[in-house]
Amino acid sequence: MPRTKAKGLPPAWDRLYAIGAPQAGYITLAQAVAAGYSSPLVEYHVNSGRLERVGRGIFRLVHFPPTDNEDLVIRWLWSGQQGTFSHETALSLHGLSDALPSKMHMAVPQAWRKRRLRIPQGVMLHFADVAKEEVTWIGPVPLTKPLRTVADVMAHGNPELAGQAVSQAVKKGLFTRRELRDAVARRKAIGESHR
Repeated sequence: MPRTKAKGLPPAWDRLYAIGAPQAGYITLAQAVAAGYSSPLVEYHVNSGRLERVGRGIFRLVHFPPTDNEDLVIRWLWSGQQGTFSHETALSLHGLSDALPSKMHMAVPQAWRKRRLRIPQGVMLHFADVAKEEVTWIGPVPLTKPLRTVADVMAHGNPELAGQAVSQAVKKGLFTRRELRDAVARRKAIGESHR
């Protein structure tokens, strides 16, 4: 086993597990380094079967029990924990409408529009800033709250799904039609792009 360690803390499996536990057993290379693991030491644990590489710079603790929505966790870590699941993906997670998105929709900061990105297959990025008060969490991943989600879909998505979602959300008391009209107007005024 390599004796090398990252600067700072000595490697400790408990510390690595503590980072991965709230993220469904997934960690980034940067998080491993912060926990005292150098890149060669991470690679050693990949080769020994304790870690599994699931993406560029993203690993899974092999013995961590599987959870729901692990694919979302991987994409969220890919975004540097700056993305927020939105649009049809958020509709599906909220159980609003019959949304079965073929792609994972994620809002990332508008500043990312200027970046050259290697977008993972199956991900649709929406360049739009999401305020903290518009975010909720399902398990380890953030997503837009129902009002923001439906407003996004109405402004830039499928009108049929939006209609279903509006009916269901209003019936559940998640928001009023007036709140929705205001939110849609704000979304259209701000605008967004996607890739």
